[in-house]
Amino acid sequence: MEGGIPNPEVFTHVRVIIGIILGLSVSRLLTGIARIIQHPQRKNVYAVHLGWVFFAFLTVVHFWWFEFYLHQLVLWKFEVYLFVIFFASLHFLACSLLFPDSMEGYSGYEDFFMSRRAWFFGIVISIFVFDFLDTMMKGSEHFRSLGPEYPLRNLFLVVLCALGIYVRRQRIQLILVGLALVTQVAFILIQFDTI
Repeated sequence: MEGGIPNPEVFTHVRVIIGIILGLSVSRLLTGIARIIQHPQRKNVYAVHLGWVFFAFLTVVHFWWFEFYLHQLVLWKFEVYLFVIFFASLHFLACSLLFPDSMEGYSGYEDFFMSRRAWFFGIVISIFVFDFLDTMMKGSEHFRSLGPEYPLRNLFLVVLCALGIYVRRQRIQLILVGLALVTQVAFILIQFDTI
């Protein structure tokens, strides 16, 4: 804002930075998948891990889509800008925890994922908590327009991820990722088919 007059170019600036961070997130996921395709035996593919990779991809793409509603903000302050950048960065951290720079010291993706699951799920929980704040920042009308399924979806995913931190059984981990995927896909189809 210059001299008290709203500046529409600010949103364009913020959108570019969000795009860079989310582009890095998608790149991390796609590069990881490409490595698995190139060397499937070397990476010891793990279904739960792949499920969370797909969930992370959907979540990043969905975030990129619904952040368009930030154009409704008339007044951009530095703390709002910082919040949005941090929120986008949480997505990058989650994606980075799915595909490390090196698998040295791990027998495969199952070993890696299970040893880092508290970090991964903790970050995903943070994403959905920050999502509440982000949605409120866009205004109470926007929050209400998402209907009761919005807070239910977020709370349900927070509970699933909290369980994921403490549960080691593979079957339950598979159920958790399945439920998370169904929840995320259903919410996207219900709420965000058009902007």
